[in-house]
Formats: sequence, structure tokens, C-alpha cells
Amino acid sequence: MPKPSDTPARSKRAGSQLTPDAIIEASLRIAARGSEDAFTVRRLGEELGADPTAIYRHFRDKDDLLLSVADRTLGEVLDRIPAGLDWKDRLRALADGSLEVALRYPVVGSTMASRTTRRPNEFRVVELILGAVTEAGLHGAEAAVHYRMVGDSLLAYVGQRAAYLLFAPEIRAADESSWNREYRLVDPEGFPHITRLSGELAEVTDEQIFQARVEALITAIENRVRALSGARSGSLTRHRHTETESTHPARSGEPGS
Repeated sequence: MPKPSDTPARSKRAGSQLTPDAIIEASLRIAARGSEDAFTVRRLGEELGADPTAIYRHFRDKDDLLLSVADRTLGEVLDRIPAGLDWKDRLRALADGSLEVALRYPVVGSTMASRTTRRPNEFRVVELILGAVTEAGLHGAEAAVHYRMVGDSLLAYVGQRAAYLLFAPEIRAADESSWNREYRLVDPEGFPHITRLSGELAEVTDEQIFQARVEALITAIENRVRALSGARSGSLTRHRHTETESTHPARSGEPGS
């Protein structure tokens, strides 16, 4: 019988003992710790106590794993959106949840800002946004364009915020202090607007920026609906006027003859 010291402290699980869900959860645990190596087989093998190559029995490659993990995070976002919200509040809830989850898993949020998962939860997000813009009053190509406007804008912002967290703390501190340092020292003659608003610029918060961005997207949709409605009303009025003139042509000597 071998002595305890001769027995490995941590046995490696075989690929058959792993599941896709277990691997995805391990990736999310690593990502939540702020690590950038959540998708390396070596790091995952350590996290799972498994032979790293066993991961490839469940995912074709690193990119396949990345897309699956990202789609899982979209599910977390969607699960936080209450039922019964109107279209504006659905978009606000989607935005808030997207930012929250991206900041929880920064390497996932930053990577997925320019990717598409092509998986069920992404389909659910697309359906949610399309449903919201349709409820607002947009249809056809207008609905498609404004869906992309909302989706791409949210991805860009939350991806930027997530990527920022991956920088070293001292780099982030230098960036954040610039509004109270370098921007207050610019030449007033060369940069009069910065000089005049330097105090206000230093007080702007990430939350204010995010809320202003989300409300701007909603306002853009409302403005487009009004513009299209006004164009349709004007076209209908002109059509009715043309019909009236053709039905009752002006007589000689009358205005318009």
C-alpha cells in the first residue's frame, strides 16, 4: 500500500468527467478575479484540476469556448430584466445589466464588444431590442438600423469600461487624475473651452456618462418615430389635396384657374 506522500495531492479529472457547463463556470470564476487568462487551457486545467487537453473534447478551440462563455454572460443579463416593462425601461434594464455583467467579467466584456456569439442568449438580446424599437413605432429597415444603433452602442461602451479594468491600477489612477492635473494646466488661449469647463469636466462620473448615453439612444428612437410620423402625415395631406383638386377643378375666373 503506498504511503500518503506517494499519492498525488490533486488527481486530474479525465475529459469524460468534465462538462461544458463546468468548463464555462470555471472560465467565469477566473474572469471574475480580473484575470486575462480565463480562456487558456493551462489556466482552466489548473482551475478544474483536469488535464488541460480534455477541454478540447467539449470545445473545438479557444474561440468556441470564448463565444460560449460570452453567451452565458448574456443570459445573466437577460435573467435580471423584470417582466412587464415598457420598451424604454426594457432598454434601460438591458443597458444596466450589460454594464454590470461586463464589469464583473472584464476580460469577457472587453473581448465581446466586437464579436457575435451566434448562440441562443444573443438571439434573445436581439429579439428584445427589435421588440422594443418595434413597440416604439419603427418597422422594417428603420427597426433594423435602430436595433444595430442600440446594440452596437451598448457593446462599445460596456466593452470600453470592461477593458479599462484590465489595466494596472497605477495606469488607471494616472488617467483618472488627469482631469484635475493636466487638463487644469492647459494654455487658456489655446484651449479656452477646456479652461472654462475644467472644474465641471473633473466632476463628471462614469454613471452620468452612461445614463446620458442610454437616454440619448432612447431619444434618438423617439425622434425618428416622430419624424417618420410627420413625413407620413404630410404625404397624406398632400395626397388628399391633390385628390380634391382633381375631383373639383377650379372654374375659369376662380382662384387657381
